[in-house]
Amino acid sequence: MQLYLLALNPTDSVTEGFLPAARRLGLDITLLTDQPEAHRAAYPDTELLECDVRDFRAVITRISAHRPPDAVFSNSDHLQTQTALAADYFGLPAKSWRAALRTKDKAEMRRRLAATGQDTVRSVELAAGQDPVTALAALDLPYPCVIKPREGVASEDVVLVEGPGDLVLRCKEIREHRPGAALVVEEYLPGELYTLETLGDGRVLHVLGGFHTELSPLPYFIEERLTYVPAHPEPVVAQVLAQLDALGVGFGACHTEFVVHEGRARIIEVNYRVIGDQCDLLLARLLDIPLFEHILRTHLGVPLPTDLGARTVGAARLDYPCAQRSGTLTAAPAAAELRTGDVQSTYRPLRRTGERHELHRTNRDLLGVVRAIGGDQKSVDRAVTDFVSAQRWEITP
Repeated sequence: MQLYLLALNPTDSVTEGFLPAARRLGLDITLLTDQPEAHRAAYPDTELLECDVRDFRAVITRISAHRPPDAVFSNSDHLQTQTALAADYFGLPAKSWRAALRTKDKAEMRRRLAATGQDTVRSVELAAGQDPVTALAALDLPYPCVIKPREGVASEDVVLVEGPGDLVLRCKEIREHRPGAALVVEEYLPGELYTLETLGDGRVLHVLGGFHTELSPLPYFIEERLTYVPAHPEPVVAQVLAQLDALGVGFGACHTEFVVHEGRARIIEVNYRVIGDQCDLLLARLLDIPLFEHILRTHLGVPLPTDLGARTVGAARLDYPCAQRSGTLTAAPAAAELRTGDVQSTYRPLRRTGERHELHRTNRDLLGVVRAIGGDQKSVDRAVTDFVSAQRWEITP
């Protein structure tokens, strides 16, 4: 069976998750990308076709001129709408392109949730060059508020602003390196930050638990630690699922970020793909299920089992050492696999020594990821804390 996989830059989810899963399923794999050299260096044995994957018409043309597809799939935030349109064109199982667009476009997501009566978050969409102060004054949006790119990812350029002067400054900073990009300014939603991980086939929807996310100090929103939550309170899950249903989400994997304040769950953003930053690799191992195979089978039209057989015991955590200044990484630990008691820990560097990077105040500043799985949370926490405290990441200006 022929799988077309759309990608931009190489990611751990594709390299360590979906490509090995596709091979285990015996699929013929063709990767469509606008960055062929980067992918060719990562996996030279995979068939690659260069393509403007951001344009669904180019994707359809490239596939039509090659081999007939049995599945068209992507795990990229930026390519879900294009993938859904291409798969639908060939009559293949796919996410709704409308749902893919609603979840990617943060302004449209807010409008949809408000129109369906699920949640109303005061927000305003700023076109390129539009004066933010005038737009907010018309809406009477209170401070503090949050500014973010309408179609951004990974906490990039997401900032809390305290007043009009701060808002103007932050908009200017973002627009300097995102010329022409639309922005969204919305009220700040207080509460603890969590995720909900789901997997569906349009008939059945499985909740795979979620994570409690700890962020860097404000005004930035860098994810520094995620602790696995086997089951959120039922009323919270019900609220989040109702909002996802209003958006049309229910096919394939979905990673939803939300806050809970005084029992009310409010969505921050929806990433209509499996959770990243190696959380997916941890989740598959923790639950002891073929997560990536299940996702690919769904896109091949294979119904999900009503019971995934997921393991219901265990604890897990991920920590992300983060750069605090610009400079060259001159010292850092190598990749490692460790066992402490019943805790299995994995460390993977995200930046090579000798590389120079500016400070972005986003997930681009992460230096590595420690992921650990064990029988109880105290043992897992202790193993991660001991590992991180024993290492040294040195950045030379």
